[in-house]
Amino acid sequence: MSTIFYTLDTIRRPGRELQMAHEEQRAWIMAGVTIIAYGIYLGWVLGGAHGEPLAEVPYAAAMLWTIGGAIVGSILLNIVAAILSPRDATAKDQRDTEIHRTSQYIGQSFVILGAVLAMLFALAEVGFFWIANVIYLGFMLSALLGSVAKIVAYRRGFQSW
Repeated sequence: MSTIFYTLDTIRRPGRELQMAHEEQRAWIMAGVTIIAYGIYLGWVLGGAHGEPLAEVPYAAAMLWTIGGAIVGSILLNIVAAILSPRDATAKDQRDTEIHRTSQYIGQSFVILGAVLAMLFALAEVGFFWIANVIYLGFMLSALLGSVAKIVAYRRGFQSW
């Protein structure tokens, strides 16, 4: 994982050091925590099926623990990243603000999609298991897509319209 964070915040190139933007670090943390938490949730629920239908698997505790763990893990990792970063690393400029806003817009598409699907599931009287899971999946995909959009913007460049 140290290669992702450029060995604690920097990559070395001949004759100079480049620092990763604080917001890009936060995006990497969010993407990693999101993938790990959702993977744990899926393992917990799918592992608890034991041949019975998924809708009958107890999922609420698994969902609450993985969401809570993701929140705590994200906070702790952001604190560690802030401690290991230079003092001026948290400074934001116009580009950082634009990238953050655009990535949030991109990520929110899955929150909307998850909400619409949950509403359709409720109207079709699908079980609570499926409604809760489509909402959780929407939040997970939103966080992941927003983080990927932010990382791509920092890595490949960002053109604001």
